[in-house]
Amino acid sequence: MTSHRIALVPGDGIGREVTPAARAVLDAAGARHGVSFRYDEFDWSCERYLAEGAMMPADGLDRVRHHDALFLGAVGAPGVPDHVSLWGLLIPLRRGFRQYVNLRPIRVFDGLDSPVRGARDVDFVVVRENVEGEYSEIGGRLNRGLPDELAVQEAVFTRPGVTRVVDFALDLAGRRRGRLTSATKSNGIVHTMPFWDEIVAERAATKPEVDVESEHIDALAAKFVLDPGRYDVVVASNLFGDILSDLAAAVAGGIGLAPAANLNPERDFPSMFEPVHGSAPDIAGRGIANPIGAIWTAALLLDHLGHAEAAAGVEGALAAVLAKTRLRTPDLGGTATTVSFTRAVLDELGGAR
Repeated sequence: MTSHRIALVPGDGIGREVTPAARAVLDAAGARHGVSFRYDEFDWSCERYLAEGAMMPADGLDRVRHHDALFLGAVGAPGVPDHVSLWGLLIPLRRGFRQYVNLRPIRVFDGLDSPVRGARDVDFVVVRENVEGEYSEIGGRLNRGLPDELAVQEAVFTRPGVTRVVDFALDLAGRRRGRLTSATKSNGIVHTMPFWDEIVAERAATKPEVDVESEHIDALAAKFVLDPGRYDVVVASNLFGDILSDLAAAVAGGIGLAPAANLNPERDFPSMFEPVHGSAPDIAGRGIANPIGAIWTAALLLDHLGHAEAAAGVEGALAAVLAKTRLRTPDLGGTATTVSFTRAVLDELGGAR
């Protein structure tokens, strides 16, 4: 039996409720496919920050460096500014472990109605550059509190950084339906976006079998709503990818459905897997959090670790529960609990409850 060591970081809010769901599904899918998991749980969270002044210990990356993967539930809590929780945990992990691809699949499942009319055949992937771009640390504040206060934030686009994420997206498109859309804004952002476009064109020339187009981000956002079924793989910078993938999740039915993987494709470091939905403190502790995003994220983890059949089984079980039953958590208009929906997925997988 193959065994994997997973670092669990439930984090904050509903992260603590959906992480057990993902773990149960991992164990059930693994048992069916000869895979076992060993878990080490870490208390890295806003609660830890409030108690100890840091989201994670100074040697946090070293503590999880040799795990096969990380699973993060959610980060964020009232009383801790978002930039503190993000830059204290998520971004150091992404950057320290070279997780330069943020992979976010989007799908409208049978049995779920998209809020967008006619959005039935939606099945695409947003590939977001994950460690540079608009989310750089370069910049600062001047004259704080004075009338002429100034804030400067620099975007950083490097040739290696853009090339590697575009190559990943091209390869993915080649394995899917052969279409890649690049998000740009080169008509208004005069340096970084033309640079992005040039590299996309250079790399596209090496993959003539992939049909590549560029769309300005504002027009692309509109087309995500008007005609989401036309897309296959979308590649975007850090900021554009962040916004587009959340919009796409809403088109698919809600942010609670959306999975994400932070990948180090070379596997020099562990990759990190997290549902997109955040900590949702308004519903935390009520047992009604939607576990679909976390369960689908577990499928991405399985696939990354080389267990494609097990991953397909998890996604298939999710699809079957949604297609064959009326079980829905309140965010999807139902009354199911986190536990009852997860139990239905486990039953579909044939796993023990």
